[in-house]
Amino acid sequence: MERTNYGRVVPCLVALLLLCFFPFSSPAEDRQPTIRFVRNPDPAPDFRLTDLDGKPVTLAGARGKVILLNFWATWCGPCRAEIPDLVELQNKYKDHLQILGLVVDDDDQEVIKEFAAKFGINYPVALATNDIRLQYGGIPALPTSFVLDSEGRIVQKHEGLRDPVLYETEIRALLGLPIGNVKVETFEDTGQIFLKNAERATELPGVDFSKLTPEQKISALHKFNAETCNCGCTFTLAQCRIYDRNCQISKAATSKIIAALTHPTGAKPAPAKPAHAMPPPKEEK
Repeated sequence: MERTNYGRVVPCLVALLLLCFFPFSSPAEDRQPTIRFVRNPDPAPDFRLTDLDGKPVTLAGARGKVILLNFWATWCGPCRAEIPDLVELQNKYKDHLQILGLVVDDDDQEVIKEFAAKFGINYPVALATNDIRLQYGGIPALPTSFVLDSEGRIVQKHEGLRDPVLYETEIRALLGLPIGNVKVETFEDTGQIFLKNAERATELPGVDFSKLTPEQKISALHKFNAETCNCGCTFTLAQCRIYDRNCQISKAATSKIIAALTHPTGAKPAPAKPAHAMPPPKEEK
């Protein structure tokens, strides 16, 4: 089946699709589609990893290009769905764009390597360490993609499956290429795009991580990303908490996971201290 030529359809579809993703500044602007970037972006934390072929993967190695840092997993349905579009974007903008795929799987590299070959992934793929995940806010939902400008600064973040036209519009804007009748706004990042410390890395609506150790927090996030909510949304528990904070099903499920980590069933209660025996009463003579 012939794939879509995004260079041909962007001028026709970008305005329509972006109307679905972004709010509008005012009625007077005639519902002009808008993309938003951080006004004073922070540098993205660099890392040194090894890709599936043993080559180094760093942000510094892609400096000068727009970077799409994509956290994903092989078991994540939305992640699998967006890979063909990421492959096409990388191929189309290969001289000015670098996509980096950071996998949060527990599988070994050979399994992931077979997966990458099957999907024809044409950009570096490496295993993300827990430390890197925490540096980027804990990654409570998959896929999560950070958009970096050519100076390596985080200007936007997207959680969940997004239309590739949105990514392409942001990439073209950062490269100074035409984006049609799309407005570019800037805003101050107060933590919603780039969480700067691990304590805020586990912020999910209605989820209390305060009683968990750092290791338990990582385990909880993995479970939230691995389990699907049963409310019918088809999202993971983490995504459902983000997209629908009023969902009582995902709230109950995440609370159950937190409780299980806080009070593991295998833990044996401390033995009770034996009561001191009372001396027998003395017989009256």
